[in-house]
Amino acid sequence: MLPTARPRGRNDESREVIERENVQVFGETDVGWCAATPPNETSDDDGRPLVRTEGFSAADPTAPKHRAYDDPGVCALRERLRRGNGMPGLEILAPHEIERARRIFFRDGFVVVRDLLDPDALAAFREASARALSQILAIPGFGGRKYVTETNRLPHRYSYGTSSASRHLLHDPVWASMIDRPTTTPLVESLFGGEYWVVGAGGDLCLPGAIEYQTLHSDAREEYQLPQGRLEQAARLGVELRSDELDHKTRQLIFVRTPPRITINFLMSDLTWENGPIRQIPGTQVRPDSPPTQGAEPMWMRLSTLVGAPAGAGVIRDTRAWHGATPNLSREIRAMPNVEYGAPWLDDTMFKPSMPHEIWADLSPHAQAISGRIKTRPGEWPAGAGAMHPLASERAKAKAASET
Repeated sequence: MLPTARPRGRNDESREVIERENVQVFGETDVGWCAATPPNETSDDDGRPLVRTEGFSAADPTAPKHRAYDDPGVCALRERLRRGNGMPGLEILAPHEIERARRIFFRDGFVVVRDLLDPDALAAFREASARALSQILAIPGFGGRKYVTETNRLPHRYSYGTSSASRHLLHDPVWASMIDRPTTTPLVESLFGGEYWVVGAGGDLCLPGAIEYQTLHSDAREEYQLPQGRLEQAARLGVELRSDELDHKTRQLIFVRTPPRITINFLMSDLTWENGPIRQIPGTQVRPDSPPTQGAEPMWMRLSTLVGAPAGAGVIRDTRAWHGATPNLSREIRAMPNVEYGAPWLDDTMFKPSMPHEIWADLSPHAQAISGRIKTRPGEWPAGAGAMHPLASERAKAKAASET
């Protein structure tokens, strides 16, 4: 059962309707900064508030005590970030620098490439991202809170993917249009060695007032298995397989060069020292150990952020690499919608129908080919697609209702 919503006056409702009708994922906004939402408070499947000490939504022990723009703790954190936030020497490439992008990606587990979206595509993705966020924020908060915190996430942070009852947004024509672009397809083909599949699409965002660091994590762990398809991919990528008995160096090189999944996060705004830039820890994509906890993470990792990456750029990520969200102390929403791609050797359990056949039919021939494992049959709608909610229990209900 959901917590009871607080009594709401006409002024409250009018103000919040105006806010949500004018949601935009770039530039200054009145969305965010809810002082009534305690630091580090997440929610369970039904919206009951709790604080976790372990896992993806673990509390940040260094977070300011109050979620207010001019709170002294927030101001002190803002000043620390102003002085030191950002990865020294961050390389930002042009789309045509494919070989250089490949070298950096395999070295670091990610690469930043500017101008992946032209002005029209950026405007379309901004509109779609704002529209999806408006659906999430339309759910009224309780106990004085402006927003419902997403299940198992820290306050003011949302995932487009997990907020969707289908876990993807490829039922949206804008998201679907991003899977095959003249600026991205040559890069993705190079990183996968020519063959790959679309797995899904979603992304994440943080509102102004997300004062906590998110725990470092990876989206997928290396399982250190070498099926035949992975060996064939490695060979296409230039790894010399001289015998059936692979030495340790060759095995390690295969693991580095053949990530199971690659994600492109598209930037809707410039990443600044203040607006919650993603942090990436270079060279962690095939480490066997786990990332440090919040209490053990060194300061250099907290400041290893992609400050300077511009709107329209993409962060192309090996999903095994350690990364995490950082405090958004600005007045701008930081949104990074994404498209997720998979290696050719992934088995069928990794793919779920999330793209309607009617959307698929309007795509380019290449886009149709790479999304063939996630499209529905003609006339079928993906279960849960179109229902957005921050709470897992409500998403489950919406998905179940769509399947009956």
